Amino acid sequence: MASLLTIAEVAKRTGLTAHTLRYYERAGLIAPVARAPGGQRRYAASDMEWIGFLLRLRETQMPIGQMQAFARLRSEGNATAPERRQLLEQHLAQVLATITAMQQAAQALQAKIAHYRGLEASLRPTPSSTHQGSSHVPRNPTPLSPGPRQAARNRRPRG
Repeated sequence: MASLLTIAEVAKRTGLTAHTLRYYERAGLIAPVARAPGGQRRYAASDMEWIGFLLRLRETQMPIGQMQAFARLRSEGNATAPERRQLLEQHLAQVLATITAMQQAAQALQAKIAHYRGLEASLRPTPSSTHQGSSHVPRNPTPLSPGPRQAARNRRPRG
C-alpha cells in the first residue's frame, strides 16, 4: 500500500497551510480525506494529484466558486466530463484575454520607459555643452522670470 501523508507533510509539499487544506475540504474542493484511528487526516497519492490540479487552477486565477463547481462535477463522475471541459474552456478564454491585456499593458510600460530613458539622455550634459575649461561668462547673469502662462505650465505635473 502506498504511503499516506499527514496534513503537515502535505502542507510542506504543496506550500499550502494546514488551515488552507482543512478549508479546501470544508469548501468541497477536496473530498473528505481518509482518517487515521486517532482522527488525523491521511492523504493518498490521488489526493495529492487532485491538490496539485487545484493549485494549477489557482495559479490561473480561477475563482473559488468555479473551482468548487469543477470539484462538484468531478465528484459526480465521468458523465459530467462535457460540463467540466466547458468550464475549463470558458476559464481558458478568460486567462487568454487576461494575458492579452497584460501584454498590452507591458508594451505600454516599455514605451513609457523608453520615453523616460530618452528624456534622461537629453538632460545629460554633453561634452560640447559643458564647456570644460572655458572661461565663458553668460552675457545676462540675471535669469529672466517666466511669464504667468509659462509659470503655470511649469507647475503642472507631467506624466
